[in-house]
Amino acid sequence: MSYFPAFFDLKGKAAIVLGATPVALERVRLALAAGATVRLFANELSPEARLVVASPGVAWLPGDPARDDFERAALAFVATGDCRRDRALATAAREAGVPVNVVDQPERSDFIMPAIVRRGDVAIGISTGGASPALARLIREKIERVLPARLGDLARFAAKLRDRIKALFPKPAERRDLWQRLIEGPCGEAVLAGRPAEAQRHLLALLNRRAETRAEAGVVHIVGAGPGDPDLLTLRALQLLQQADVVFYDELIGPEILDSARREAERVYVGKQKGRHSHEQVEINGALLAAARAGKRVVRLKGGDPFIFGRGGEEAEFLAQHGVEAIVVPGITAALGCAAAVGIPLTHRDHANSVTFVSGHGRDGAPLADWDGLARKDRTIVVYMGLSAAAAVSSRLVAAGLSPATPVAIVARGTRRDQRLSLGTLRELPDLAQRHADGGPALIIVGEVAALANRNLVENPSLEAAA
Repeated sequence: MSYFPAFFDLKGKAAIVLGATPVALERVRLALAAGATVRLFANELSPEARLVVASPGVAWLPGDPARDDFERAALAFVATGDCRRDRALATAAREAGVPVNVVDQPERSDFIMPAIVRRGDVAIGISTGGASPALARLIREKIERVLPARLGDLARFAAKLRDRIKALFPKPAERRDLWQRLIEGPCGEAVLAGRPAEAQRHLLALLNRRAETRAEAGVVHIVGAGPGDPDLLTLRALQLLQQADVVFYDELIGPEILDSARREAERVYVGKQKGRHSHEQVEINGALLAAARAGKRVVRLKGGDPFIFGRGGEEAEFLAQHGVEAIVVPGITAALGCAAAVGIPLTHRDHANSVTFVSGHGRDGAPLADWDGLARKDRTIVVYMGLSAAAAVSSRLVAAGLSPATPVAIVARGTRRDQRLSLGTLRELPDLAQRHADGGPALIIVGEVAALANRNLVENPSLEAAA
């Protein structure tokens, strides 16, 4: 994050705008909307600028500001359209201790202006760190399409209730649950539809059912986070992360996905790697149980899908035995996400009519599978957690009758920015696995479909025997 996001309170404070360009006039309008008084310094005014300075709260002053003009200001915007003059005015503002924004010159600015989505008092600022204002505008347009027009009305409705609800519901967990019911339920829908009388009826009914507004206790959501790309989170997973009080996450969960959680949520790392467990499963089970019994909104976040080699079934079974409901939210499993990321279809009418997922190690560490049943030319085999068992997978499939020339692919950190792809044959699988000995999640795909991988994604094609 290149810039720290913040919102200034400008009510009753002075803002200086230097210039009368179209961008400068837009800064005037934004400052006025935030409750500031504006002093506009410009030598000449266009017809549009004259209309703007005629607005209440705007004063036009010809020429450049003096030092004491800056010292009485909360912030300054520089947009004269003359780069040399902009630089001089920015220096003068900074010397007077006033934060300054220079249009289209982030390197000379103390703060930058985001693309803004406004719905009354609801404001969303979008920044790319100055890298691409066009991208920020594109994101703004997409958000504009999905936000209700009366979202500001809902914010004002909620603002009037804050003190009342705080008095009725002293516990933070109860208040959060009440606010969620109010905003996401019939009351909020009536406000957004422009039916205030109906909204009041729903509000009274909701407050009268105070006993029902407590946060649901005894439930753990076991959530699949997908293969790594935060854009592959399901909508339900995202909603639960933004509601969670505590998130227990494993080794495969990257920071970009954790950033989707509610800011106040407690984050508890319970990751495990082969041969190196920070927490034993019995400890994880106990922590989930304790958090649920404490009435917290619990999310157990797992890479991929929690019911495919994620031990989600064991955790759900344990919780059920102790009277706690476990709700499973499926995720995109690694086989689907990683294969798609490198262009490998797991089934194909010309190459494979079935696909089998296999764990690279069982309870005793050795891979467990029906090798004789798997060794078929028309089948795709996907091996999870199989790098350390690559030699055993290769030898057993060959011994079961599968050709040593069968194409294979290893997808490491699939769908992530540091994704790596290696291609070769079943005979070469142990050597391919050595290229990924630096650790990280990896998936082995065995079968004719592996030859269809996008070779442009291979990190170093000259090293690939099949290239």
